[in-house]
Amino acid sequence: MLLFINAEDVKDNLSWTALCDALHEGHQAPQADIDDILFKQGDNALLNRAAWIKGKGIGVKTATIFPNNANLAEPLPNVQAVFTLFDDETGKPLAFIDGNLVTKWKTAGDSVFAAKLLARPNSRVLTIIGAGAVASSMIDAYRALFPKLEKVQVWNRTFAKAQKLAQEKNAIAIQDLPEALSNADIVSSSTMSTSSFIKGEWIKAGTHVDLIGAYRPDMREADDSLLIKSRIFVDSRDTAIHDIGELAKPIKDGIIKESDVLADFYQLCNDGQGRQNESEITLFKNGGGAHLDLMTALYIMKMARK
Repeated sequence: MLLFINAEDVKDNLSWTALCDALHEGHQAPQADIDDILFKQGDNALLNRAAWIKGKGIGVKTATIFPNNANLAEPLPNVQAVFTLFDDETGKPLAFIDGNLVTKWKTAGDSVFAAKLLARPNSRVLTIIGAGAVASSMIDAYRALFPKLEKVQVWNRTFAKAQKLAQEKNAIAIQDLPEALSNADIVSSSTMSTSSFIKGEWIKAGTHVDLIGAYRPDMREADDSLLIKSRIFVDSRDTAIHDIGELAKPIKDGIIKESDVLADFYQLCNDGQGRQNESEITLFKNGGGAHLDLMTALYIMKMARK
């Protein structure tokens, strides 16, 4: 039976812990084939992101990006998406899933799964940089995976937005970024910054740094000194290294080498080495990828069937 799944259908069934288990299982399967197709007409765009994991499934997330939708007489979201899931053996369509639902759980799940593999389990202070929808999801995800968290701090360039999110999530809004970073055990950043602003000198030994925001060649969040002093990991070597400024630019400039990226999820989930001691800084770049959307969609479909 073909399923049509929206957020309301599964809102009480999904958990960050179970999604991390699904991502671990997905990365023990054969490596995914992935590809993107982008069409543009003026400011508008159509993006198709496809993945095929042998023995698991085939998926295509189709997203429209129409920046002027907010200015319509009846405003619409700028980004609208649907995820189509197919059976791997027969090609039969299995489900149509709200694409924004998949993106929400994939984005935060990607990062919190990395933290599960790389951060210190006894981490007690989380600093969230940014105050948008992703930041809100990150607070929920980290609290689910790190039950020993005692304090969540929120920093945003616009302090009023940090205050609003902190109030919604029972967290603390903080204005001093160096202070917010220097006492953190985990730092999670999801901003639209095009210049590096997270300085290595502010990050203490043992911290796990989770970088979500940069997704274009001109975007960065961490400065060179932080990259140099960290052990670097990514979700996928295919998507996170060459096309995103966070790592591509410092590699091009000779600040770090591609070999300084120690492992991705496929390696970490198959006997790769993650954190080696309590004092090292681990840095994770969340680059996304259609295979992560597919793994997340398969988990959502499983829970919808229940």
